[in-house]
Amino acid sequence: MQIRKKITVTYIALSCLSTLLLSVVVFFLFKQNNEYYFLKRLQDRAKIASSIYYQNDLRKTRYFKEFKKEGLEELVEEKDFVLKVNGENTFEYNTDLHLPPEFYASVMKTGSSWIEENYSYYYGQIFKESGQKYMVIVTAKDRRGYTSAIYMVQILVLGGAGFLILAFFFGRLLARRVIDPMARITKEVKRISASNLHNRLADAEGNDEISDLTKTFNDMLDRLETSFEIQANFINNASHELKTPITTIIAETEIMLLKEREVEEYVGSLENINRQATKLGNLTESLLKLTQTGYDGTKQVLDIARIDELLLEAKASIDTLFPNNRVNIKLNAIPEDESLLTIPCNRPLLELALNNIISNGVKYSDNDEVFVTLSADKSKIKIAITDIGIGIPPEDIPYLYEPFFRGKIASKYNGYGLGLPLAMKIIRMHNGELHIQSETGKGTVVNITFHKTNIRNSNVKS
Repeated sequence: MQIRKKITVTYIALSCLSTLLLSVVVFFLFKQNNEYYFLKRLQDRAKIASSIYYQNDLRKTRYFKEFKKEGLEELVEEKDFVLKVNGENTFEYNTDLHLPPEFYASVMKTGSSWIEENYSYYYGQIFKESGQKYMVIVTAKDRRGYTSAIYMVQILVLGGAGFLILAFFFGRLLARRVIDPMARITKEVKRISASNLHNRLADAEGNDEISDLTKTFNDMLDRLETSFEIQANFINNASHELKTPITTIIAETEIMLLKEREVEEYVGSLENINRQATKLGNLTESLLKLTQTGYDGTKQVLDIARIDELLLEAKASIDTLFPNNRVNIKLNAIPEDESLLTIPCNRPLLELALNNIISNGVKYSDNDEVFVTLSADKSKIKIAITDIGIGIPPEDIPYLYEPFFRGKIASKYNGYGLGLPLAMKIIRMHNGELHIQSETGKGTVVNITFHKTNIRNSNVKS
């Protein structure tokens, strides 16, 4: 069943149930009200009947009879009976009355009582005069109450039927108002594909759930479009970077195989092939590591390592690559408590990330000084890497984490544009944050922060 029909049916069912309950309550209260006022009239007549029976004065007796006849509205099949009470549980019985014993017992016990049979009411009350008790029973038929009840039932039935008809149309209107925005969104979404991810849903008015859904879907489209663009750029750049050394190697071998050459030419050719093969191997290794960080990070967090030790190991690797580097690691601010420096991690990957960032500082500062400071407390571990190199132009900063992206200033340095994207993915995999501040010609500051709450959660997951 469609949601539109479900809403309509649900609305009608709830309306039917609420109308039925309301009708029952209204009818019950109406009947109870009629009953109350009719019994009050019987009670007044019981008092008059007792007064007529008690009077020995003919003039007063005539007065009460005239008052009853002229002052009170005549009731249908009205009768009254006065029964003398002889004892605590005995009284004179009238054969014209066919009432259950429970009624008499209730009147004798409580002083008054009533019953109803087919809209005929019997009201009984005990009166006492000159030491003698009497049971006065007044009976009448509430024909008006019966007619009013039938009329009320007709009103409730017809009104309820009319309300249900209105509920059907209101339910359809409600379903249309609720579902139409969803149908519009569905229709617009069907028109969006990989070829037109730039399209967006029209903004919904208000702050309701439909508006939130529209905004959420548009945000998702933004992320998808960005992801597709990055993927397209990645494939184009990767194919280009891989194709260049392969083409060079093939061309070099084809040239060398055209004819016999001198040993020096073969050596030169093999050296060129070796350089291109080494470049191809380094590029392939970087791509594999970049792909590895795309797996579930929680399964890769296997080790417990100290950040200061990772920094020192990264420094040792950089000393091998850049023997004349001027990297200065400052550990003066680290706490004495070793537990504040430990972090659950994938040790090789995290060391690689730190190595890449520090190496960038060395490379793009032309072996000028690079300062690495480490600080830690109960809430976070912070690493700041500062260089005084070429810096990064403001227009390049938004694209730093795209694979193979290289800024205009950085293009004169060797590299593939994979180091920083790889470092960012590794740091995020460890629930960390990476922020870069830079100014062209003055240098760059890279801040890496691991929050202790996130670190503990990562430890639990692993």
